[in-house]
Amino acid sequence: MAGLVVAVDGPSGSGKSSASRGVARELGLRYLDTGAQYRAMTWWMLEHGVEVGDQEAVAARAAEPVLESGTDPQGPTIHVDGADVATAIRGDAVTGSVSLVAAVPEVRRRLVALQREIIGEGGIVVEGRDIGSVVAPDATLKVYLTASAEARANRRTAELTGTTVEAQQAAMARRDTLDSTRKTDPLSMAAGAVELDTTALNLEEVIATVVRLVKERA
Repeated sequence: MAGLVVAVDGPSGSGKSSASRGVARELGLRYLDTGAQYRAMTWWMLEHGVEVGDQEAVAARAAEPVLESGTDPQGPTIHVDGADVATAIRGDAVTGSVSLVAAVPEVRRRLVALQREIIGEGGIVVEGRDIGSVVAPDATLKVYLTASAEARANRRTAELTGTTVEAQQAAMARRDTLDSTRKTDPLSMAAGAVELDTTALNLEEVIATVVRLVKERA
C-alpha cells in the first residue's frame, strides 16, 4: 500500500470526508483534506481584510500564508501561520466565500503544488474536487462520490446548528454552480473514475465499497 494514491472527488455533502478518513484508517494510509486547505486560505484572506470577490487582490497575496496539513486520519489538522484553524475554517464566513477564493488561478496553482508535495510517493487518500482530474491524474484509484441534492442537504444540516435543509440545499446549489463553472480546474468527474452514488448507502457501506475497489486496483 506504500505507493498507493486514492483520489476521492465530489460535491459538498456527498460524504467525501468521512468516507476518505474511514478508508485511510482501514488501509493504514495517510489522509489529506484539500478542501480544508482552500478554507484555510479563505480564512486568512478574510482575517487580513482582503476582498475575496476581487480575484486580483486575492492573487496578489496568495503566496503569503503558511499552510500546514496533518495527515493522520484519526485526527487531521490544519494550521495557518502556526495557528490551529480547524474550527475557524468551518464558520459561515469561510463557507460563503471559499468558492470565490478557490476560483483564483494563483491560489489553485499554489495549493495544487502543496498537495502534490504532501502526496509524495503515495500511501495516501486525498479528497477534494479536482484530485483525480488535476492533482493526481495517475492515482491508483479515482472515485467520484455523488448523492441526491436532498440527501446532501440533510447530511450537512445534521452536522451544523442554526440552519435548515432548505437553506443548505440552496447553499450547495450555489456552490456547485461556482465550482463546476470556474475557468480553472472545475469540479468534474475525472476520466477513469468510478462513480459511486451514496444516496442510499450508510457510511460503513461507502467505506467498504471504496476499500474493495482499492484492493482490486492494488
